[in-house]
Parts: sequence; structure tokens; C-alpha cells
Amino acid sequence: MDADPHITPIEYVTADLPGIGGVLKQRPEDFLVEEIPLYEPSGAGEHFYLFVQKREMTTLELVGKIAKHFGVSRRAVGYAGLKDKHAITRQVLSIHMPGRKLDEFPLFEHHHATVLWAALHSNKLRRGHLKGNRFSIRVREVDATGAVGAKRVLDVLEAVGVANRVGEQRFGILKNNHLIGAAIIVGDHQRAIDLLVGPGDACGDNHAESRGLYAQGRYADAARLLPRGMRPERAVLSALARGMPADRAVRTIETSVLSFFFSAFQSAAFNDVLDTRITEGALGQLRDGDVAFLHGNRAQFDVDEQVMADPTTEGRLANFEISPSGPMWGAGMKRARGQTGDAELGALGTLGVSTEELDAFASQSMTSMSGDRRPLRVPLIDPEVEGGIDEHGHYVRCAFELPRGSFATVVMDEMMKSRRVAEAGA
Repeated sequence: MDADPHITPIEYVTADLPGIGGVLKQRPEDFLVEEIPLYEPSGAGEHFYLFVQKREMTTLELVGKIAKHFGVSRRAVGYAGLKDKHAITRQVLSIHMPGRKLDEFPLFEHHHATVLWAALHSNKLRRGHLKGNRFSIRVREVDATGAVGAKRVLDVLEAVGVANRVGEQRFGILKNNHLIGAAIIVGDHQRAIDLLVGPGDACGDNHAESRGLYAQGRYADAARLLPRGMRPERAVLSALARGMPADRAVRTIETSVLSFFFSAFQSAAFNDVLDTRITEGALGQLRDGDVAFLHGNRAQFDVDEQVMADPTTEGRLANFEISPSGPMWGAGMKRARGQTGDAELGALGTLGVSTEELDAFASQSMTSMSGDRRPLRVPLIDPEVEGGIDEHGHYVRCAFELPRGSFATVVMDEMMKSRRVAEAGA
């Protein structure tokens, strides 16, 4: 089994350009994210829409606090996407409150979150209901003149596209969320629990005492040592302490968290396919057997000899009208053919999951895991670069927009290439 989630690229899209080095996220103010909504609230309906600015808080933590404030279940709270914890982010959340009015409730207040505006709308906000995100990011521990090199990288990415890699945020602190998801899919619930709350070489000091108690079978004691924010881990340990078998203990994990594990599994398989495509120099090229992705409406179509011979195909690729896609495995996913399909199946197999196991899981799953295609590249929109100095020292600031579901850290990694810079200086 390949345990690598392929967060770090085997080869950069801008491999010929040097990185500027530096450090991200020294302080939340250095990483700003603002959601670009897909639509504006209508002003009428039974859903409260709140535009919230948060810092040092995950989206799921914010959902819990919003639900508690309005006295509803977490399922009544909708959001379009998950935002970084170690950043200042702005995003819209919806709360289903039929028959209620906004002025019946006190203003939501929290030392890590502020409501910037509130409105009404007719439907719940769901995952993916956003156009994209605008980022403004400062790189620290780099001279301001690094802006010149940063611009060269952004110019190339604006022309050829950004590799649509799923970033490290999806895989958790221990970078093993995808392995937990894969274990649940194949029915190895004990392995899933071991990865979630047990000791291991990758865990280091991450709640080591609690993990040690789990290994001793002292589940209640292990749960008590974990902070309240670790809801899935505490739920599983409490279930084991009550004598539940592993499969039932896994079912105590909230649906939203289980979906996150499954998304991490899909993402690791996608990243593997993406790495291969970049090393082959075919990130922005179509092949017979591919599934093409239309960026405008997210439709998909098979690539065959007729598409390849069409004189308009090259122009559509150059204009980011279409791109090749990779698999986000699950029910309903359109599968590639030929060598492309074989390569995608190979990446799935390295995670220890077969298509038969995926189909069986989909038919009896405790939560849905729908499949889809994800474009292998996305456009970099309206990039800006500047160098400067403030009270914290020199910086290079980059601003740009990305479509929904894409990760700014991928762009910054192309620009900084910090691992390569560190190796060159060793």
C-alpha cells in the first residue's frame, strides 16, 4: 500500500524556475481568504445567511458554535467549503430556522469569529455552492526582492494552469485521513480506529499518552485525556469503553467527519494520478481515453479520436474552456478508458481498494460517497505580486483567485519550492 497522500509534487509545473523560499502562516494576518459566493441571498426565506470572519478556527468548529448559538443541530447549518484554521477567512454559513426571524436572536459573538452581515435566503447552503476564493498571502523570511521571482512563477501558472492538487489540509495533522477512509471502505474498522486513536511511528508526541492508554485497552481513560474539540476520537473511544465492536464504534463518528475521511481517500488517489500526468508533461493535454472537464458548467465528456482531431480542441485547452480530469472515486463517477483508465485503476489499487469494494461500500454505506471527476489543472485568476517591509520584516505578498475546491498552498509551493531551496542550501 502507498501511504503517501502525494501532497508534495514529484515534479513542479514550474520546474525550470527557482523558488523564492520563505515561510507561510507565521501569523493569521499573513493568510487571508475570502469566499466568492455563487449567488447572493434573496432577502426572503427560512434560512439565515451569515457572512462570518474567523481566525484560528476550523469551519467545522465554527459550525458547532453557530449551531449551539441558534439552538439547532449541526445538520441545520450549511457551508460551501472548508476554510483554513491558521488564517483569517471569510465565508457564508446558512442556518435553517423555519418560522423564525433574525432579530429574535442576539448577535453571534465569539473572540475568534465576527458576523459581517446577515440576510435571509430560501435554500440551505451546500458544499460547492461558491464560485471560488480570493487569497492574499504574505511569504515571510524572504527578501522583498523575491517578488521578481514570484512573478515569473505566477506568469507561467497563469498561462499553463495550476496543478489542481488537493492540499495538506485535507489529510489531517498526521497525514493519514486517506488511510482511515480506505480502511472504512474495505471494512477494516479495527485498522481505521488504530489509525485514528492508536500509537504509531507517525504520531510522535501527538496525544501520545492517550494513544498509549488506547493500546492498553483503557479506552475511557484515553478519551478523558483528549480535548473536547477531538469529537470523532472521543466518540470512538467512548463507544469502545461501552463494549461496542469496532464497526459500531466507527458508526458513532459524525457523518460530516466520515465524509471528510472519504474525501481524503479520493484526494490521495487523485493526487497520485496528477503526479504521473505532470511528470509525463501532459498536465494541459488531452489523450484518447481521457474524460475532459468543461470549466464553465463542470460537465464532462469522453475524449476520442474525433475530439483529438477537432481543430478547435487546442484552442479550448489554451483558453481554459476544457482540461483533462482525474478520478474522485465513488458512486456515479465517469470512468476513463484505455491507458488513462488503467493508470487510474492502478492509483486506486495502491491504496488497497478495489472497484468491487467501492461498489459494495456504496450499496451499504452508513454515509454517501459520491464520485466525480476533478480537473487536473485550474486557471490562476487575476494574480498580483508585491514586495514590501512592515513591522515584522520583509515579505512577498501574492494575491489571486482560484476556482472552488482548489488550494492556494499548491500555488505557493510552486512559487516557494521551500523543500528544494532547503536542499540546495544544505
